[in-house]
Amino acid sequence: MNHTDTPATNAPEELPGVVTKLFKGVVYAESDEKVWQSLLGLSSHVRDYVAVLGLDLILDESEGYAFLKSREDPDGTLPRLIPRRPLTFNVSLLLALLRGRMLEFDTNSSELRLIMTEQDIADMVAVFLPESSNEARILDQLGTNIKKVVELGFLRKLRNQPGTYEVARILKAYVDAQWLEEFDARLADYRASLTGAGTGTASGPDTTEGNLP
Repeated sequence: MNHTDTPATNAPEELPGVVTKLFKGVVYAESDEKVWQSLLGLSSHVRDYVAVLGLDLILDESEGYAFLKSREDPDGTLPRLIPRRPLTFNVSLLLALLRGRMLEFDTNSSELRLIMTEQDIADMVAVFLPESSNEARILDQLGTNIKKVVELGFLRKLRNQPGTYEVARILKAYVDAQWLEEFDARLADYRASLTGAGTGTASGPDTTEGNLP
């Protein structure tokens, strides 16, 4: 009896290593050059391989990153190998503002890297805050929030430049165009929340555990 070969049985020997790297986190062209080159050549194999597990390969060759994302599953029939992790209100706010700043940067600058200092980030947040909010308390928490965004992989510390960060372009993949269309409405919600408790869990963009650096 003839058997139909699966993508796994026909796969090149590099495939398991590439998929394993993706399960560990984001693959970057800059820092994972060897894996990145293998991934570009094996992208169709990787898509077939992870599709069996209910995952999609998100690969942006121009921006130089790739990661795995759970497929939309309205019926809840697929197991979630990469569970969602809610963001706190203040981290969601910071990501929203950073994404807005990146949009402005891409529109008005020919540079590729958006570099911001802690003071730049503090000024960005301070301008946004309504007068009735507890600005001092929120700015005191900014260092903790920046550290969390660094852990999530959306900010990168620059070597030998204390308090200076590059905004990672992968942020565009998590705070996408559809989310940005509702940006003004979300900011209005954020402002309303800031006049209240302002410390709960916000309905900001989801991140995925195990899928970020």
